[in-house]
Amino acid sequence: MAGMFGTLNRNLRPTLKRVQLLSVLRNTPWSHEVQIRACAAAAATFQLREGYLVLNYGVTPMYFNYVWLRDHCHSASSYNAATNQRNVDTGSIDLSIRPDKAAVEDGHLVLTWPGGHVSKHSLSWLAKNSYERTKDCTIQPRILWNSDIYKKANIQSAKWDTFMSCDDELKKFLQNYLLYGIAFVDNVPATVEATEAVTQRVSVIRETTYGRMWSFTSDFSRGDTAYSQLALDRHTDTSYFQEPCGIQVFHCLKHEGTGGRTLLVDGFYAAEKLCQQSPKSFELLAHVPIKHEYIENTDNHKNHMIGIGPVLNVYPWNKEIYLIR
Repeated sequence: MAGMFGTLNRNLRPTLKRVQLLSVLRNTPWSHEVQIRACAAAAATFQLREGYLVLNYGVTPMYFNYVWLRDHCHSASSYNAATNQRNVDTGSIDLSIRPDKAAVEDGHLVLTWPGGHVSKHSLSWLAKNSYERTKDCTIQPRILWNSDIYKKANIQSAKWDTFMSCDDELKKFLQNYLLYGIAFVDNVPATVEATEAVTQRVSVIRETTYGRMWSFTSDFSRGDTAYSQLALDRHTDTSYFQEPCGIQVFHCLKHEGTGGRTLLVDGFYAAEKLCQQSPKSFELLAHVPIKHEYIENTDNHKNHMIGIGPVLNVYPWNKEIYLIR
């Protein structure tokens, strides 16, 4: 029995327009520099330049466009703290806006805008959300593995009864899944209902052309090799979706005969080896979009789905792989 559910939201794509704009403006001679040591905080230096602010807080200078700073104001009139959403109308911000005054006070960058509106940005928040820091940070830490590495890690499977009742057990399961890309729950009752309960303990179930949850066997009831007795080699499922499934759940409800062993491969480990041994091949797979296609043509099911994207999906700012088709 197989079910697909809950694509993890890994498509974190911050806009790069601000950075591209700043790369043009960084050499502008006009600037105003202020240095202040806040009480019980690290020294902060900022420069007001034409169109952007340079903040020196830590090792790397950080560049913030004035429109971005105004748009990300967390004052009560600009930001709803209860919903973590903007109140400010981004489109109404003057693209030539610049602060009338700026200062560092108690670990915050304080900006006074034309008209008197005041924005207070925590220095630590600015550092966390700056492009300069983000491009050096990993979005999703992973432990890359092959068979030997995974066996030596001795990752313990979660137990069904504890998994369903104990949040700490669920937390350990999720940590293992996020780090290794696979995780196991033992002693799950061999029913669709129990499998669905495990699934919903982790995430919402995603609707697909096969349904939300479905049972299958080698009866070729669908036009798919998975419904035959042929062995399936290493592959990723749903590459033909515009957004492939983030998590898949498999549960063998009944097994008769021989065969049926599961082969699991860490694609991120393979991609890392490829990058080391053949950087040009890695770049090819990361940049050339490919049409991934699923064609099903049987008496009861006719589907034709196409998803387009490279084999390796990589964040452009830190070269981190986040998806493999």
